[in-house]
Amino acid sequence: MKDQYYVIGQPIGHSMSPTMHNEWFGSNQISGHYSAKEVGITELESVMTEFRSTVKGFNVTAPLKVEIMQYLDEIDPLAKAIGAVNTVINKNGKLYGKNTDGIGYCRGLSYVLKNPIEDEKILIIGAGGAARAILYSLLHLGVKHITITNRTLEKAEDLLDGKLMNEVNIMPISDAEEHLGNFSLIIQTTSVGMKPNENSTPIALTNLSPDAIVSDLIYSPFKTVFLKEAEERNATIQNGLPMFIYQGALAFQEWTGIFPNTIDAYSLLERKLGGTKC
Repeated sequence: MKDQYYVIGQPIGHSMSPTMHNEWFGSNQISGHYSAKEVGITELESVMTEFRSTVKGFNVTAPLKVEIMQYLDEIDPLAKAIGAVNTVINKNGKLYGKNTDGIGYCRGLSYVLKNPIEDEKILIIGAGGAARAILYSLLHLGVKHITITNRTLEKAEDLLDGKLMNEVNIMPISDAEEHLGNFSLIIQTTSVGMKPNENSTPIALTNLSPDAIVSDLIYSPFKTVFLKEAEERNATIQNGLPMFIYQGALAFQEWTGIFPNTIDAYSLLERKLGGTKC
C-alpha cells in the first residue's frame, strides 16, 4: 500500500498540491499518494489523532496554520517565530511542524534575483500570515533593508511583535508610493488582485524603478493587474507560482529526503493555470 500524504484546510477543492506532489512521487519512483482533505477547525483534533497512525506527512493551509500547532510534538524554531506551520512530518507517531512558506518564497526568487538577496532593499506590501512568513525568512537569511507598508499601520506593527522595530521599517502607503524608487524588490502579499478584486492594485506604481523586481504572491490570475502595470514600467516581474512550488518541494524533501524537479512542476502547473511564464 502506498504511503499517504495530504493537504488539509477549508476550502481545499481548488488546491493544486495533489497534482504537483503526485507528479513528484511518480517521477521519483516513490510509493506515495497525496490527497486534499477538507478539514475545518472543529474537526482538526480528531483528524490529528487519525493522522498519527495513518499518514506519513501533510501540508496545512488556511484556516489551520496556527491552530495546528497545539497538536504537534515539536515545532521548528523558524516556524515558532513565524507563528504558523504549513508542513508536518510524522516520525513514528510523533508530529514535527515546519514552515516552508517563507524559505520557499526566497528560493523561488532565484529565478529573477540579480544580486544576493541580503543586498536587496525590500518593500513588503501587507501584514498578514504570508507577509509574516516571508519577513522572518528574509531576516533569517540576513536581509538588512526591509520596509513594511499596509493600509492599517497597527496591523503592520502587530506583525513585528514589538521585537523587530529596530530591524524593520513601517511606512504608510502614501509614503511607500512616494519613495517606491528606493526599493529594489517589492513583494505584494495581499489578496488585492484576486477575485473579486481582479482590477484593483494595492499601491500606485508611478515612482517604480525600471530596475526593480516586482513579486506578487497571487498566481490566479496568472498575471495580476499589479504585475501588468509593473511590466509596463519595464520592471522584472514574478507571480506566486515559484513560491507555491518551492514550499511544496521543501515539504517533499522533508518527507522523502529527495528535492524534486521544480522546473517540470512549473511547466505542469503553468499549463493547468493557462498562463505564460512571468
